[in-house]
Amino acid sequence: MQGGQPEGWRWGLAVMLLLAGCAAQEHRPLPKAQGEASWKQVTKPGTVRYSLALGQVASGAAPFQRVAPIYPPSQLASCPTRVEVQGLLIVDARGHVSAVRVADASAADPAGRTFIDAVRTAARQWRFTPLHIDQWAADASGNSHLVDRETRPFSLSYRFRFTCRAGHATVSTRSAGGGQ
Repeated sequence: MQGGQPEGWRWGLAVMLLLAGCAAQEHRPLPKAQGEASWKQVTKPGTVRYSLALGQVASGAAPFQRVAPIYPPSQLASCPTRVEVQGLLIVDARGHVSAVRVADASAADPAGRTFIDAVRTAARQWRFTPLHIDQWAADASGNSHLVDRETRPFSLSYRFRFTCRAGHATVSTRSAGGGQ
């Protein structure tokens, strides 16, 4: 309680003001943003990868949770035909996206920044199986056994595509390759 008033009074006042604002002006609902995500691993020539020593095997680094970016509601009215954002997802050793780097993000116009923000918000929720580097060895009988396991960070580049036709927005992702 604050000043003898229950805390819920603020919430009630906010709801009443919101409803009053809706009643005072004509409101046309915007089309509901529909996000659909798809991906395909593509490796560009010259991609930098970890070098593995004899007996080392890499596994993991695969997405298991992807969240589709939401088409920015502020852009639905103008409905740009196609916007692409290329993002480099930096994935830590636990498989969490720790950063999303977008080239020339600081030079983007305000509308472009809304798409970049949508990409960053969604991509930070992606989860990957950690990248494991396993060291195997053989004993005198020729039987293989695991000697050591290490997890490492990695990065992958994705191209996010936002499209809008007749007020219907869609979003897709396509891997643009990346380095481990």
